[in-house]
Order: sequence, then structure tokens, then C-alpha cells
Amino acid sequence: MKPALIFDMDGVIVDNTPYQARAFQLLFRDLGLTTNARKLLARLNGMPASTILKTVFTNPMPEKQLKEYAGQREFLYRTLYWSKRRVMPGLVPFLKAARAAGFKVGLGTGSPPETISYIIDHLDLRQYFDAVIGKEDVDRGKPHADTFSVAAAKLGAQAEDCIVFEDAVLGEQAAYRAGMRCVAVASSLKAKDFQNPLSVIKDFTGFTPERLLELLEQQPKAPKPDKQRAQRQYMQL
Repeated sequence: MKPALIFDMDGVIVDNTPYQARAFQLLFRDLGLTTNARKLLARLNGMPASTILKTVFTNPMPEKQLKEYAGQREFLYRTLYWSKRRVMPGLVPFLKAARAAGFKVGLGTGSPPETISYIIDHLDLRQYFDAVIGKEDVDRGKPHADTFSVAAAKLGAQAEDCIVFEDAVLGEQAAYRAGMRCVAVASSLKAKDFQNPLSVIKDFTGFTPERLLELLEQQPKAPKPDKQRAQRQYMQL
């Protein structure tokens, strides 16, 4: 059976993590917080913004307030990234080649529908995805397996036949929890930050479905998730 491909969005189909970090940093400045946003995202990227924000306050913050802060961060991010939206190099040729080869293709992200549309519809990418799974479609976000498991179900694929493309440590762990293999996209992290991906790529330039099939033969089964690696991401900064 042909593999099914599931792509994370931020940092994978677009190289937007620096803008995400800048938006968090501006919000922290307004809130009088000294948290380093880049370090924060290096650990917690892949989670919904409100969940990430929950970790930066000493005292518990009401969910309603966290959602308001997440909305402020989203506005800042969109303003900063508005004219910078670009597809990750090599992505469209790879998607076209994968679909031509008979692969099913899905998107699995922790973003809400309007944020997904802000990226994939503006860049005319929705045509390449057979299923789009976001925050509204799952009960638990990454590092839980739900996002990728639901995407696989929508694609009609078994977990062992799914390949996840992720730029975040927690996203990689979510893939392994779902019983899937993973290609790491090192758009903001280094190769050593990941556990055991099929391959580490900077972007999709020159990457082909044929190369992916070769990599699958070298790693017949999905790695077991490293609970300690995921838990370390939650440590206080």
C-alpha cells in the first residue's frame, strides 16, 4: 500500500516560526513577562497557543483569559506575517509528485480553522490535501496522538502506513504515539533535537517520493515515543 503523508503546518509547509516567536515576544512585553519566546517555542511548538501560554504564568490563569491572550498573539502574528507568507521551498513539487504517485496527503495542525485558512487558502494549497485536521477536530492536541490519528482515519490509512512531516519535538512525539514514522523538517531546530526521524530535511528541495520509499525500507516500524523527551519540554524556563 502507498504511504499516506500527514503534514504539520507551521514550520513545515511555511517557514513562519520566527514570526510566531516575535508575536509571542511582543505579547509577553505587553504583559510584563520576561520569558524568551524562541526558547519557549523550541520546547512547546506544536501545541495550541493558549496551552503554550498556560506555562508562562506563575499562578493558574483562567481559560477565558488565556484565550484572550491567544487571540492577541494571533493578531500580532498575522500582522507581522501578512506580507511574508511563502510556501516552504520545494513543497509544491513534492506534493504534486506524491499525489501523482498515488499517495494520500493530509494536514494535521493544532491551529483553528481561520488560521489554517490564513495559510493554506492564501497560498492556494488546499487543493493538495485530501484531509485537513485542526484544533477543532480533536479533543487533545500534540504531543497526544489525536491530531495524526484522526488525520489517518480521514485518509482511510493505517498508522503504520502514515508518514508525518514535523518541525517540532512534541509533534515528532505525537507521531510516534500514533504509531507513525516521521520526517523532521529542521526549519527552526537542529537535527540533534529530534529523536529518531526517517530523515532530517531543511526544506523539500530535491526531496522525492522515491527517496521517501527508500527511507521507509531503512526504518520498517515506527520508533517508540520517548516519554522523557516529551516531558522535558514542559520544564519551567
